[in-house]
Amino acid sequence: MRKYVESSVNLHLFFLRIMKEHAIFLESSFQKPDVSFQKNADNFKVQFERLLEECVRFGKHFASRNVIESGEIVTPYTMTAERQTQSLTGISINSNITGMEQQLRCGEQNWDSCSQMEYRRMKQINQRALRTLDQFIHFKERILQEVKRCRMFTSNYPLLIDHILREAKLYQKFLCELEETGKICPVKEKEKEEFWNQIMMEHALFIRGLLDPTENELIAAADGFVGEYAELLREAKNKQDCIMRSETAKSQEVTLRFRDFKAAGAKGISECKISSVILPLLADHVLREANHYLREVESETASCLHVSR
Repeated sequence: MRKYVESSVNLHLFFLRIMKEHAIFLESSFQKPDVSFQKNADNFKVQFERLLEECVRFGKHFASRNVIESGEIVTPYTMTAERQTQSLTGISINSNITGMEQQLRCGEQNWDSCSQMEYRRMKQINQRALRTLDQFIHFKERILQEVKRCRMFTSNYPLLIDHILREAKLYQKFLCELEETGKICPVKEKEKEEFWNQIMMEHALFIRGLLDPTENELIAAADGFVGEYAELLREAKNKQDCIMRSETAKSQEVTLRFRDFKAAGAKGISECKISSVILPLLADHVLREANHYLREVESETASCLHVSR
């Protein structure tokens, strides 16, 4: 029960915020003919916000130190990014949740087990999250289908819609594993790196395409990261899991640099020093995903070192 609750909380603190922001990005991209899609996206945003708020209140006793300190839940730019995005789009964003997340501290409760009541409450949150997520995935699939058939125009790239669909399906996979087995099954190192390197490469592609054409240096830097991740993905195809450690080190090094690039970008966009069509919250969003990936890589590296000893 303890591991189930801890794993659930850590999973939700990252992914529920990611999902509610996906809903915001979708809502902000629709045109007048698709007002029903706009309303549906806002409804998903509200549902994910409610789940996230409940999980933050419940999870303050159970979140792991490495998750809280990773920068994948909130960054120094998140609150400002939310307020700016709300002002720019007119979409209501509950920043009280961000304030609560900023106050999260590990060790508020020392525990070796959890009660049946806490287990049941976590079970209820997971079931509600899974139902909402299933509906959200279907919603994204419908949008992507409409866009690909030229029956809908959005300001989001088709690749971005497919990108956020894959992230939702990963979250769904982990949630299903928790409900079926009580734990999240370890992802093979190669599979994990290929997934997140693909996500990082696409982030670089989106950044490159959303920067103002006058931002030559930033465009060139983003394009450089596209090339580096493409090379990592090519190399991974020819490697076996047992000899992936050198590739993991390369992925970590590239992602550390890309994380710093994203952090500078989030700061520059929030201060109106970068010309782009990137929402401030999108800049912060991709930064948190890099922080999440780095925590995953660092955990894997630490595990390998422990085993080798």
